[in-house]
Amino acid sequence: MKADEAIDIVKPHLKQERFDHTLRVADTAVELAEKYDVQAEKAELAAILHDYAKYFPLDKMSQIIKESELPNDLLDYHHELWHGPAASVILQQEYGVTDSEIRSAIHYHTTGRANMSQMETILFVADYIEPGRSFPGVQEVRETAKTDLDRAAWMALRNTIQFLVGKQATVYPDTFYAYNDLTLRITGGNQIHGQ
Repeated sequence: MKADEAIDIVKPHLKQERFDHTLRVADTAVELAEKYDVQAEKAELAAILHDYAKYFPLDKMSQIIKESELPNDLLDYHHELWHGPAASVILQQEYGVTDSEIRSAIHYHTTGRANMSQMETILFVADYIEPGRSFPGVQEVRETAKTDLDRAAWMALRNTIQFLVGKQATVYPDTFYAYNDLTLRITGGNQIHGQ
């Protein structure tokens, strides 16, 4: 699948603002892929497709989660987390997107996970830092992404967890696992004092 085909697939399913976000994420993912020596074409495809199911009806996404290999515990968390995993399944079933790197990057682009691949990390960070994003802490993550992809992802996870905890919202376990994994990676496996 080429980028223009992917655009044709997602555009009818996205509001204009979300489509514009998607194109910015794709541009950002390509920049990061080229910087960190990851296949830019794959990163671009994953980015174009990442929000494909964003506006799908909740009952449809719920059904996909229940009837596929996806973890059912997703249904216990906010529905904002459903669209990535649901899209990874639908895109395989309906459009033949079988590349495991692309599907996995789409699946985990919102939550992250432990042991993220470079492709997964690139999409996760690109979605967070694309130029249209404006919230506390994003500029620091943008600057860090220029030199240290893992640290940028760690910062994004830290900010997200702090934001959710501040709202007294639940945090999906994969997000904690991703944060803990990257904490150990960027500290060279040394535990932070107090733990």
